[in-house]
Amino acid sequence: MNKRDFLTPIGITIGFLMIMFGIVSSGGMGGFVGFIQGSSVLIVLGGLVAALLVNFNIKQIKTTKNVIQEVFKQNEHNLAELIELFERLSERARREGLLALENELEEVDDPYIKKGVLLAIDGIEPEVINDIMNAEIDAMEDRHYRGRLIIEKAGEYAPAWGMVGTLIGLILMLQNLEDPTTLGPSMAVALLTTFYGTVLANLVFTPMAGKLETKTNEEVFMKQVIIEGVIGVQSGQNPRILKEKLSAFLSNKEKNKKEELEEENFTEESFNEA
Repeated sequence: MNKRDFLTPIGITIGFLMIMFGIVSSGGMGGFVGFIQGSSVLIVLGGLVAALLVNFNIKQIKTTKNVIQEVFKQNEHNLAELIELFERLSERARREGLLALENELEEVDDPYIKKGVLLAIDGIEPEVINDIMNAEIDAMEDRHYRGRLIIEKAGEYAPAWGMVGTLIGLILMLQNLEDPTTLGPSMAVALLTTFYGTVLANLVFTPMAGKLETKTNEEVFMKQVIIEGVIGVQSGQNPRILKEKLSAFLSNKEKNKKEELEEENFTEESFNEA
């Protein structure tokens, strides 16, 4: 289930606000206006777009919008619910056989879980199931890497184009040393392009790429838990043993929360029976 990730826009907004606050508190609004330079923006953004067009093909460029949208989404992974699902599947498989799990899959939304359980129902060997599902993980990691590569490259190119603008500004300044009125604007172009490029790289592109990598790692982790669960169900493991095995993936905080919920449920059941 995907939800809006508010931390990304909040973080970027706070970063820009802190920069603006630092500028205004040091030089007032006049100082802030001095940081707005159209030619510097054109050099950095124009050069950045041009470099990306050279580096990537049209198919990769078209995916940029979807990749950026993914940064602003939050994937909810509930490991405790996943463990309960496999405990339930294991109980039914031991009681009624693997074929009975087809009915359980109607309530499962995750296609990766469905694929694994269907492979188990088909009687595929555990080693083969492991290979097939790990191959899908490898393909997903490669696909995600190629998706975020354009964001990583943008983070690399932005400071470089800032330096290009700096060189342009310095060259213009050195060519017109006899005219003191040109020194200020030329120096502004020289410094502001580096400023723009550095801010874009370290506040926008590089953090976005880092978040995408984190999301990929979280998804890989969940899929590895699913593989363990599918193989446990297919091999006919005792539901309680499978539950304990999968609970090893929980953090201490998640384990404590899960135990508290189980105690509450047990108390409610005992009260209802009484």
